[in-house]
Amino acid sequence: MQHFPASILGPDEDLVFDLRPHWIALVKPAAQTLSIVVALVVVFLVVPYSWGAWIYVVAVLIALAAFVLAPGQAFTRWATSHFVLTTDRIMRRRGWIAKESIEIPLDKISDVRFRQSVLERMLGAGDVVIESAGRSGQERLQAARKPEWIQRTIYEIKERLMTRRSLTEVPGGGPLWGPASVADELTKLHQLVTQGVLTVEEFQSAKARLLRRV
Repeated sequence: MQHFPASILGPDEDLVFDLRPHWIALVKPAAQTLSIVVALVVVFLVVPYSWGAWIYVVAVLIALAAFVLAPGQAFTRWATSHFVLTTDRIMRRRGWIAKESIEIPLDKISDVRFRQSVLERMLGAGDVVIESAGRSGQERLQAARKPEWIQRTIYEIKERLMTRRSLTEVPGGGPLWGPASVADELTKLHQLVTQGVLTVEEFQSAKARLLRRV
C-alpha cells in the first residue's frame, strides 16, 4: 500500500494523521466480487464441456471485465486513498497513476460535521463534511474512520494554528510585544501550553521570538 509522501510537507508543517477509509467501504465491492465468482462457478458447473472450451474462456473474460469495471475500481480507490491532516491544511489524495488531490487550508474551514448511521456508529465509521470558503465549498469524506475524533482534532489543530499566527503576526508590521508586557505574554504562553493549545516546542519557539523582539 502507498504511504503518504513526507516530501509534500512544508518546512514548518507537521503531519497530524494520515487515515485510510474505513473497511466498511469494502463491503459492497466484496459482495460484488463474491457474486461474480459465484456466477462463474455456476457457468463451469452447468455448461457441458461438450459445447467447447471457448465458452469457459468467454465466461472468465466476462468475469474479469465485470470485476475491473465495478469492484476492482472500488478496491483501488480504497487502497490509494489518503485523508491527511497537517498543522496547516487538510488533504485528500488518491490514485496510483492518475492522481487526484484536494487541499483545504485550515484557516479557510468554516464548519466540520459528521454523519453516522446506527451501524456506522457501532463500527466507528461515518461521513465527514467539511465546509470551507473558496472554490471547493464543501468536501465530503465518505466512510471515514472515527469521524467524531476527526472533527474534534481538526478544530483543535485549527485553534493552535490561529493562536500561533496571533502570536507572530502584527497588523502594520509593528513590534508584537513591548518590554513592559514580556512577563504577561510569557504567562499567556504558559497558560496555552497548560491548556494544550500549544506544544512545548511551540512554546519554546514563541518564547524565543518574544525575547528576540524585546
